Amino acid sequence: MKRHHATALAVSILALAAAAAASVRFLDHRKHEILVRGPGVSEVRMLSEWLPDLAGSPGDTEVYVFRGSSPGSSMLVLGGTHPNEPSAFLSAVLLIENAEVSSGTLYVIPRANASGFTHNDPQEGAPETYSIPLPDGSKRTFRYGSRATNPVHQWPDPDVYVHAASGQTLSGNETRNLNRGYPGRADGTLTERVCLGIANLIRKEAVDLTIDLHEASPEYPVINAIVAHERAMPLASQVVLGLEFLDIKIGLEPSPKNLRGLTHRELGDATDTLAVLMETANPSQGRLRGRTNVDLVLKGRDPYYVKAQALGRLYVPFDENGHPIEERVGRHLAGISEFAFALSSERPDRPLELSGVPEYGSLLEKGLGAFLKPLP
Repeated sequence: MKRHHATALAVSILALAAAAAASVRFLDHRKHEILVRGPGVSEVRMLSEWLPDLAGSPGDTEVYVFRGSSPGSSMLVLGGTHPNEPSAFLSAVLLIENAEVSSGTLYVIPRANASGFTHNDPQEGAPETYSIPLPDGSKRTFRYGSRATNPVHQWPDPDVYVHAASGQTLSGNETRNLNRGYPGRADGTLTERVCLGIANLIRKEAVDLTIDLHEASPEYPVINAIVAHERAMPLASQVVLGLEFLDIKIGLEPSPKNLRGLTHRELGDATDTLAVLMETANPSQGRLRGRTNVDLVLKGRDPYYVKAQALGRLYVPFDENGHPIEERVGRHLAGISEFAFALSSERPDRPLELSGVPEYGSLLEKGLGAFLKPLP
């Protein structure tokens, strides 16, 4: 009997030690990386300023504000709506650390779904983090998150998610998808309240243009594309032409009126902003991928997608070069710059003038690390 007690005690101690070690790693997920404020950042505010109920919650998140010396139009850039789409987040980071505004106002939310950065999608085998080397020999490490709000922060999922504003029904886990919860509601879930906070920011600050950054798997039809609300279509058409002159081919899709809860539909309907969404090609979130590791996240190369391309199963060209993070971030930043230019062309009395945004060709040539600041 004593031997059994000793064995049980030893097993219990080992189990507690393993649980303690695991808990440290899980708790580390709650710590957001430091983002270095560039010369153009005027102030950093919190989303809870536009919805006080978010204060102190896992949904509250930083809003970086760039104010030009002259008045003009305004733009909101959303990164991190889906934290497993790294080019969206990194594009916002490069804006924060490099961009400057001479006229107008730029708002950047790098972690739109801050809760989604605190965990991974289960059973996907995704890396916890990825690192980007800098020219000085240091590196910047970022979290690879989940598509959805952390269930620790919002639980349980319903069997069926009912979009409050329209009655549209979706799978229950979509209740934690930030891009299915707009325009949000004050008495809703954490995800819906974050959506409302963003919508309130747009209304109160009279944001003229909202760009939601995303990535899509290569087998997804809407990829390397802009999805635009009907009021934003003329502006988006100009951007498509502008990107073509830069040898960046991009599609243009109308926002479906019967697909509800998404930024390009609900923010365009519920506010005066011109709402658009941009997609790039990310094999690390696709269903046809091989091993999910940091190499796939950053270099975007996968032999299984090369085979899928040969079989005609993809909606984007895919060869041995893949779709590296520099290409994907470069597409987003080029699109943002073109949107600012097009908006200024339509409103010459209220321009939005950006500078310092890393260019597509420079990103491909120098790498992403050349435009990230060393940590202080």
